[in-house]
Amino acid sequence: MSYLLERLRARGWRMTSQRRVIAEVLDGDHVHLTADEVHARAAQRLPEISRATVYKTLGEMVSLGEVIEVSTDGRAKRYDPNTHHAHQHLVCSNCGTIRDVHPTGDPLADLPAVERFGFQVSEAEVTYRGLCPSCS
Repeated sequence: MSYLLERLRARGWRMTSQRRVIAEVLDGDHVHLTADEVHARAAQRLPEISRATVYKTLGEMVSLGEVIEVSTDGRAKRYDPNTHHAHQHLVCSNCGTIRDVHPTGDPLADLPAVERFGFQVSEAEVTYRGLCPSCS
């Protein structure tokens, strides 16, 4: 069973066949699919699933905090189920491939006090960019 599916069931989220298939499609490491990609993969398993159901379900998962939306450089939103493990993203500047990375260090601690301008900083998002092996 997928880790995302387990988390959703633990929340008592009503598990329809459509929701189950969407959660299974999102299972795995380095998963950053667009809604259309989720729909295509879900439709292979459940042909009657609608695009609207996929969009609605993804929105619900985001609202629950079980999936995060990742947007890079004006490209389509992608959905990341890895919400319970701190990580950053490595993005290919050419094809848009995204990988989860776990750099050492604390990006909050790396911001000098003089650069905080009095803000009470609570989180930091760091995105690493470069060319993936296929594009380089």
